[in-house]
Amino acid sequence: MAAEAIVSLAVERISDLLIHEALFLKGVKEQVESLKDELKRMQCFLEDVDLRPEQDKRLRNRVSEIRDLAHDAEDVIDSFILKGIHLHQGDFHGVVKRFTSIFTKPFHQHKIGVQIKAIQTKLKSICETLPAYEISGDGAGSSSVSSMQQRLRKTFSHVEQEDIVSLEVSTKDVVAQLMTEEDRLHAVVSIVGMGGIGKTTLARKVYNHVDVKWRFDCLAWVSISQQCKPREVLHDVLMKIQPGGESIDKLNENQMIRSLSDVLKEKRYLVVFDDVWRNEQWDILKPAFPRGKKGSKILFTTRNKDVALHADPYNSPIELPLLSDDESWNLLSRKAFPRNQMNSTVCSKEFEKLGREMVKKCGGLPLAIVVLGGLLATKQTQGQWEMVHRNILQGPLKGFQSQGHPYGAVNAILALSYNDLPYHLKPCFLYLGHYPEDWEISKKELIRLWIAEGFISPSLESREMLMEDVGEQIFEELMNRSLVQLSRRDYTGTNVKTCRLHDLLRDLCIDKAREENFLEIVQPPWTESDESDVTLAKSMLRRISIHPTKRYVCLKGEHKKLRSLLLFQNEELIELHISKCQNFKFLRVLTVVANAFVEWHVSSEIGNLHHLRYLRLYGDTIMFPRAIRRLKSLHTLYLQYDIGIAIPDVVFELERLRHIVLRCRFGVGDEPCMRPRLIPKNIETLEYIGVDEELIKNKSLQRSRNLQSLGLIFERAEDVKPILLSLMELQRLASLYIKFKRGLTPSYPELEPLSQCHRLSKLKLDGKIKDPQGSHHVLKFLPPSIIKLNLSDCWMSQDPMVVLEKLPCLRILRLRSHAYEGSKMICSANGFPQLDSLELQHLYYLKEWEIEEGAMPHLRSLCLEGTSNLKKIPEGLKYITTLQELKLTGLFGMAERIEGIDGREGEDFYKVRHIPHIQINHGQGQSQDTSSTR
Repeated sequence: MAAEAIVSLAVERISDLLIHEALFLKGVKEQVESLKDELKRMQCFLEDVDLRPEQDKRLRNRVSEIRDLAHDAEDVIDSFILKGIHLHQGDFHGVVKRFTSIFTKPFHQHKIGVQIKAIQTKLKSICETLPAYEISGDGAGSSSVSSMQQRLRKTFSHVEQEDIVSLEVSTKDVVAQLMTEEDRLHAVVSIVGMGGIGKTTLARKVYNHVDVKWRFDCLAWVSISQQCKPREVLHDVLMKIQPGGESIDKLNENQMIRSLSDVLKEKRYLVVFDDVWRNEQWDILKPAFPRGKKGSKILFTTRNKDVALHADPYNSPIELPLLSDDESWNLLSRKAFPRNQMNSTVCSKEFEKLGREMVKKCGGLPLAIVVLGGLLATKQTQGQWEMVHRNILQGPLKGFQSQGHPYGAVNAILALSYNDLPYHLKPCFLYLGHYPEDWEISKKELIRLWIAEGFISPSLESREMLMEDVGEQIFEELMNRSLVQLSRRDYTGTNVKTCRLHDLLRDLCIDKAREENFLEIVQPPWTESDESDVTLAKSMLRRISIHPTKRYVCLKGEHKKLRSLLLFQNEELIELHISKCQNFKFLRVLTVVANAFVEWHVSSEIGNLHHLRYLRLYGDTIMFPRAIRRLKSLHTLYLQYDIGIAIPDVVFELERLRHIVLRCRFGVGDEPCMRPRLIPKNIETLEYIGVDEELIKNKSLQRSRNLQSLGLIFERAEDVKPILLSLMELQRLASLYIKFKRGLTPSYPELEPLSQCHRLSKLKLDGKIKDPQGSHHVLKFLPPSIIKLNLSDCWMSQDPMVVLEKLPCLRILRLRSHAYEGSKMICSANGFPQLDSLELQHLYYLKEWEIEEGAMPHLRSLCLEGTSNLKKIPEGLKYITTLQELKLTGLFGMAERIEGIDGREGEDFYKVRHIPHIQINHGQGQSQDTSSTR
């Protein structure tokens, strides 16, 4: 049940308003506090209800009524605040102001008093019926902030996503089929099995298998899903097979089919289609896939064996078996006891007896087992295990399991895991349901949305812990319970960057969200026309996620109680009538994509969305009005653009602003950047600002103690040192981007203070940093904590590897566009102990690169582009046995020495023979050949 969380959110929201909006609640503060206390009592009642596994219809109705009243309370108070703001910002002159204060304001105070009284009367009426249910409503629950803080500070041993059953036998079978030399059209290898059995896991294991990477010239992976959109699927494959082809976006479906067929006909290719549901999905796509070189393959994962046989009746589908009892217990115990947390041999036997009985109900399905294991990992005593055991074998879930549905027992396990979540985690989990199927979910974005929605209380924040840190802990708990799956890690190699929601868990999420009136997903119908209308109405829920099926969707109607509007597509979008802000006056979360190739002047009416906390816009050119200064509740402003952007500096007047992110698809150019006089003290992400005398004089950066990610653009070298000295005081700063504009005067900035930024792990320097004296290496200032380093247009004359190879934590290194103007580089033995990825782009003067044996012992990816004077692959590359990927672009001489002529190996091929995946692009960004020498 999420109702208690919703009431809790209302309580926290009202508390927050009493603090931050005191000006506009003057005169009704006592009534609002009284309402908050009444809701707190109801919250305690709901927590007690949630502990009861069995709930009759009348009780569920009471819960629903309380939830609705909590929403009503928020609406009444938010509406009153909007009216107060309107009056406050209206006419500040003399008689008009006094007239407004004397006559109009008391009327609205009376009105809110009447509305609050009505809500309280209804709440008290509900409270009087509570004894009939033998549940106390006296506030004895456990929802205090301190108890929540204790829960959040509980640590979990993070379980790797790879913690799954061995798939060795199945892996060998799939690889063997992929290796066969079939010379026919549409040779399809299929992995078949129930949802949650591990099909995608096996496919990924095969896709990354060293023999498979050796075998095929090019590989692509695409998720299909139930709502298959052929054009999007073909677009994804084309982008992976032929990266950098910007004209792809303009092709229609038939043109994409022809283009993809032309690209693939000369290659031995492998394309993976994950989760194919119906025959017609493959029938629409298959004309795009020609015979190709001998041995080309398509790999399916599907729940339906008939789909596999329809696609290729000549190949026998590989059916994944369910786990045996012993395999099931072994997997469960790895999840439930990640660190062998057994107290004694006797205890182990008791736990095993209970565990084996419970795991049988999972039916051998790995997903159900790991979710059950994640639940049991939170239970420390035998008594707690026995409680879970009773719920599975004898409780209300028993009926759930006997429905005869193939996923009946599995759904029961998943539902039990959801029900076991602490109340404050339930809305965080349900919120995942608004993402489209197979969506790769950004952890940072998700946490910021949780905060904007009010799921994370400001009262949990302290000097040591920000709301974002609380969000990290909530995310980690969901990961440890296996309710979300790891997708990608970030540059550190340890932290999660993106995650996914398994289809079965997403189904549960959506069902529960609908049951709790939490979230509504709008899927416009597939139409032949270019437009599809979506009409909002007040009968809709307060959170709406729109998943368009066509390029254009016209959003109409009004929904005055709407809190969140999330639009998910990377198309040109949605016509949103934001100017009619009265239709969205309570909006807290808004994500919008504008029409492409249009200069988007955002309406000044956006300033009337006072409750807006999260705003994400994507467009070609975005022009913001000064009315943005009125968005006093804004926490996150995320603007992504292709060409240009204009945002007034008044944005820095927003005191609650925590994240300003400006993202240009083509990197940060010479567009005008923001020039703040003062920076909000709570700011955590600030990308990007121009540095001037005013910023230095105000010492604004030093006061922004929560800054973690910062982008700076300098026009004068003399400004660099004082700003960098101020950064030394920022104990949370982890990511820093510095751009020195062309013509920087004087030419060489002082970067030595960066050596004292001991928490800095990600650094990008763009512009000249050459040291004219040459007494020390120009990069001597780099702190040892650096994990990811990007250098571009630095024009260094000294070999950068001398310093960089000594950085103990460096994992990712990018040297781009004149970063180094010397002719020789040397990577010494034992240098770069942690380097995972190396990219050298457009180092036009580089002629010789020497790699000693023992250098870069963990390197997995190497990219060389536009280093046109480097004719030979370094001899020492043959010693780096960890290399998985080599990408060469625009290097004609080097490519010839690898590829050879007339099918013969090139003279340098022996240096790269061990690398599974070699991609050679003869043109800039145009992939002409991939591993063609294999």
